[in-house]
Amino acid sequence: MRFWSTQRVLVTGGTGFLGSHVVRKLQEKNCAAVFAPPHSDYDLRDQAQVIRVYHDTQPTLVIHLAAVVGGIGANRERPGEFFYDNLMMGTHLFHEAWKAGVPKFVAIGTICAYPKFTPVPFKEEHLWDGYPEETNAPYGLAKKMLLVHSQSYRDQYGYNSIFLLPVNLYGPGDNFDPKSSHVIPALILKCVNALESGAGEIEVWGDGSATREFLYVEDAADAILLASEQYNSSDPVNLGSGEEISIKDLVGKIAATVGFTGRIVWDTSKPNGQPRRKLDTTRAEQRFGFRARTGFDEGLRRTVASYLASRPPEGGHYRGSPPEGGHYRGG
Repeated sequence: MRFWSTQRVLVTGGTGFLGSHVVRKLQEKNCAAVFAPPHSDYDLRDQAQVIRVYHDTQPTLVIHLAAVVGGIGANRERPGEFFYDNLMMGTHLFHEAWKAGVPKFVAIGTICAYPKFTPVPFKEEHLWDGYPEETNAPYGLAKKMLLVHSQSYRDQYGYNSIFLLPVNLYGPGDNFDPKSSHVIPALILKCVNALESGAGEIEVWGDGSATREFLYVEDAADAILLASEQYNSSDPVNLGSGEEISIKDLVGKIAATVGFTGRIVWDTSKPNGQPRRKLDTTRAEQRFGFRARTGFDEGLRRTVASYLASRPPEGGHYRGSPPEGGHYRGG
């Protein structure tokens, strides 16, 4: 608590899914000041506006969560936008933090930075062993440049920054917009809509064989604050739960949690994405004592309950992450 009582923390993307949880936890720690300006106040792709946000907030710590992201469909439709926007935000925020003398920069990467066929479990030393999965490579590579920033600026200037790699996130407040949501909220939405309309089936992309690992958003926020306080190295660090689940089994769990008993139709003309995702989380535990606490079944139950409680009475989707939050995800 003594550490946080002296910190002025700027959280980019602080009004978004992950950011809102990080901001709340910072407030609970009685930070000297917490800044989470909406996108409408500062366009972080613009260098002049990045300089202005640092002048206005005078942070001692930056936690960079803002990102333009989406599911496989959005990545396929907008690869240039995902690359440019994420690269420019990261480049300007990092460089200007160093120039302004901000004592520490916490860069949040993505599991999409890993090569497509990384050995499972993914270890941090495998990050440069190949090209990322094609559908989200522009996003993954743009965020991966934050690691290059961290290591090169530490080597040349002695600048203190860290680079964290969260796995896919989920939890209350997630983005349930069908145009941009990720796999868990998208499947919850499909099952709820089918149940309410009386539909006998839902359609899911791929063949269900791909695997994913998920980290509950509260655990992710705890990990970021632990690392912010205790970790001071540019070695990249995975943040995950250590649990792997196939998309087929995931659909089954979500359907059961929602109460949908209809048929699952697999659209095999659509991509699976990366074949497998599971992280080695040893480094996070060794370097700053992080271990995920929320079991997947419990986290999923809370996520579904939160969505149903927030759902408009007349139906329709609920968007938990407003556009200015950047819809942050792990992958």
